[in-house]
Amino acid sequence: MKKILVVEDDRDLNRGISFFFEKEGYQATQAFNLIEAKKVLNLNTFEFIMLDLNLPDGNGLLLCKEIRENSDVPIIILTARDLEIDEVIGLESGADDYITKPFSLSVLNARVSAVLRRKSRKEAEEVLITNGIRINKKTMKISKDGTDIDCSITEFKILCYLAENKNQVLLKNQMLENIWDKESKFVDENTLPVNIRRLRKKVEDDPGNPKYIRTIHGLGYLWREE
Repeated sequence: MKKILVVEDDRDLNRGISFFFEKEGYQATQAFNLIEAKKVLNLNTFEFIMLDLNLPDGNGLLLCKEIRENSDVPIIILTARDLEIDEVIGLESGADDYITKPFSLSVLNARVSAVLRRKSRKEAEEVLITNGIRINKKTMKISKDGTDIDCSITEFKILCYLAENKNQVLLKNQMLENIWDKESKFVDENTLPVNIRRLRKKVEDDPGNPKYIRTIHGLGYLWREE
């Protein structure tokens, strides 16, 4: 069940929003000021945050900025401030959307769904999964069947490039240009095959008889997805 946090000092509105989203299948936590919000954020993780700006003990924008320093959790600002500059400041502070009061709960629900869809698409773009290997491009971490794999930055770049172009023959010069950029002309010709061998030892079940990183003799390499 997705957990959401509603930070709103109007108790009736807070309860109304929380009740509505609980009926939609969410688990809602209520906070009525900054102190309460920070307390629950220190103890829990949420899939979504709805944040009022005018809180009795401070400005919700400050909390938005603090959250964004450590988390990419979606945030929708709920506020009576309807000036364009307020919306710009809110979005620049890290909010994913900005809704002015009064608003309908059905519109709020649609906005929440839209933000979550965008986040889901972004996460899908950041993570590659192929042959039981998970490649997280954002954190630069690789795991195979749930076990983390230690690799160098160069090995990570090679694996990403191969996986992003699965089942395609990648020429050696093409790989050099994309992995080492313009500096490829200064790279030793053995650098690519050496890193390929190291990578095979980490991702192949039998590095001596590789199934995934295939050498296409005279041309380059291919990532075979089974």
